[in-house]
Amino acid sequence: MRAILVIIALGFVMAIMISIPAGIIANQEAAQAMTTNFNSTMTTMQEQINTTATLIECQTSGQGMFSGGNFSGGPGGFPFGGLQQQQTYVEESVADAIRSIGGVKDVVEFLTVSSSETTSETINGPGGRTFTISRPVYTITGVTLNSSFIDDYSILPTNITAGRNLRPDDSGVVLLNSNLTAYFGVGVGDKVGIYGESFTVVGVYDEAGQGGSQGRFEARSAYMNITDAQTAAGVTGNVSRLDVYAEDVSDVDSIAEVISVAYTSLQVTTYKDRLSQLDNMQTMYTQTLTSAQATVSNTETVATQEIMIAVGATSLIVLFVMLYTVRERTKEIGTLKAIGFSNWNVMSQFMLEGMLLSLVAGVVGIAIGTVGAPLLSGILLPQISPFGSSGNSQFSRGFENAGNFGNFGILGASTVTVTPSLQTMLIAIGAAVLLGALGSLYPAWRASRTRPAEAMRYE
Repeated sequence: MRAILVIIALGFVMAIMISIPAGIIANQEAAQAMTTNFNSTMTTMQEQINTTATLIECQTSGQGMFSGGNFSGGPGGFPFGGLQQQQTYVEESVADAIRSIGGVKDVVEFLTVSSSETTSETINGPGGRTFTISRPVYTITGVTLNSSFIDDYSILPTNITAGRNLRPDDSGVVLLNSNLTAYFGVGVGDKVGIYGESFTVVGVYDEAGQGGSQGRFEARSAYMNITDAQTAAGVTGNVSRLDVYAEDVSDVDSIAEVISVAYTSLQVTTYKDRLSQLDNMQTMYTQTLTSAQATVSNTETVATQEIMIAVGATSLIVLFVMLYTVRERTKEIGTLKAIGFSNWNVMSQFMLEGMLLSLVAGVVGIAIGTVGAPLLSGILLPQISPFGSSGNSQFSRGFENAGNFGNFGILGASTVTVTPSLQTMLIAIGAAVLLGALGSLYPAWRASRTRPAEAMRYE
């Protein structure tokens, strides 16, 4: 029984020793993923801003990523307020009026409507907190399927993974995000019920940054003809967003000013606003990355200290156990010496026992560490948190296509898992045997120096 308890105790120590390196590697990979995703996203965002200099986005309130949803703080209490919004719309006649403004080239109408049905998801936040997010099960986007709009502007998803994209004058059909096809359990050619209306799935698309990995939001969205969306949602004649394109960049400011004054219910965003938002995001993410690098450095320092403690603890456990074993088996040692066992024979026997004990403990530790590495490293090491304030920005659809700034998973750290490598496990086994040998060295030497006559008199 004592041996089993010792093995379990040593096993937990060895599990800590293999979990710590795994945690260090995970943090390093997380920091690297954050840096890579950050640089890629910023580049893509800048490129898209440069190509949409004439775009003026006019959006009604309540059309952000979290429309109809809300945050509730988990352990540690981290409440979010002001994110639950009532969707609002403007009449299509507003689009006609904006078209008459001097310098306006085109006005593309959109309708974005979130389902009344909600779903709850839990994500990891800073300081080990968890957060429950209630949000719509899916969001539909009605698009003006005009051939010139489709050809000239980015109004539809481009990463089609199955089937086809929407075509001019399509009706009764829908283009689904891959997460939504999985949710509904449908594919290309199947029928799907949205807002009580039946639509045929003609295609499936996917967007970078919208996957359902741990710590991220799964985007469940659908694109269809704007007329179908208005009918299904019961808001015929209404729109939620207008993409206004100016004839020239020089006309953007004057057009935006006219729209802002005439239609106060619209949030107007121009090229300059998007650049300002990008600068703010870049500052925020730079700070996050700096913090992540500092966390990695701190993690390595803490890990070194903890590994030293674990090594010391393992050696001491073996030392005290073997000392007790030598004391308990003193008469046995005397008998062995009396029948001719040499000092080396006795010493090697006790060292072998200590090494075998540590070897078994190392195997147990690997088993524990393989399962519990994420938990152990999370407790013992500082962790990089991907939870940033990116969700506070209400970037429009154009930015979503460029990397989805409204997505908490943009930095990508949440995709990194803590898994001990085979190399770490083999090193742990070797370290266990070595520490077992070192820990049992003195007790074994002491046993070998025992005199038979003294041993036989020991009580």
